[in-house]
Amino acid sequence: MEADQMNHDPYVSPDLQGTVALVTGSSRGGGRGIARVLGQAGATVYITGRSSRAHGATDDWGTIEQTAEEVAARGGIGIPVRCDHTDDAAVAALYERIGREQNGRLDLVVNNAWGGYENYFDAPFQAVFWEQPMTRWDGMFTAGLRAQMLSSRAAMKLLLPQKSGLIINTGVFIDLGGGYHGNVFYDTVKRAVVHMTYGMAQNLSAADAGVTALALAPGWMRTEAVCSAFNVSQEGDDWTKVADLATTESVEYIGRAIAALAADPAVGRWAGQLLEAGDAAREYGFTDTDGRLVPPFRIT
Repeated sequence: MEADQMNHDPYVSPDLQGTVALVTGSSRGGGRGIARVLGQAGATVYITGRSSRAHGATDDWGTIEQTAEEVAARGGIGIPVRCDHTDDAAVAALYERIGREQNGRLDLVVNNAWGGYENYFDAPFQAVFWEQPMTRWDGMFTAGLRAQMLSSRAAMKLLLPQKSGLIINTGVFIDLGGGYHGNVFYDTVKRAVVHMTYGMAQNLSAADAGVTALALAPGWMRTEAVCSAFNVSQEGDDWTKVADLATTESVEYIGRAIAALAADPAVGRWAGQLLEAGDAAREYGFTDTDGRLVPPFRIT
């Protein structure tokens, strides 16, 4: 299926005034796009990551303060908090701060922080498992899967007392009954995210917690890294001249999916499921920033 081309962006943001959200790993990439869209909807957004102006950035693609300023420019409230999501004490302190500053309120947790892409070119991403560096495996589990569980556990101290809230674990489309997707490390961890989220939803339902947990997969996003690799601008439209990028989506497409889910009073119907940004777009009636309805992405 090809993306449906439109000539303008018809997006109307849902109203998330009063919503308190946390987006982990939001100094750049999909997390940054998610935070921007939530800010546009009027939310208060806690923005976390290791890259900050005071302590230095892990690359040249953004800081938590920059994202916070973009959230504010969109009409929301952006609160940058430097946090290493592999550090248990740092994550606990993050949630304690949110509870203290927001009088115990937290409505949305987007577990977007991830690892394993550091030193990306040390070995081909599609290399056989015995040629993959174990640092890649460790990064995906520790800064990815474990970080999502750590954040979710800490969030329950705020979500359980209020008997409401939404946890979204971002990932990639993985059909649990499907085949192999080309990288043993990546395939294993992403499948684990899906199953972990399903199990979390089962626990929440059994406890009648009033909290929904689901997984959400973006497509191939035009992140800073992708745009740099293809020598195109992330904000411009020169990517449209690159045939290999024809099926890509902006980093705000997944943000629009999350905003729609956060505004949906019946979001519990998605508990434990893996949704895709493209399917959410059809369900909730939004498009990408260039007006396209980008279909779900598949790794083959």
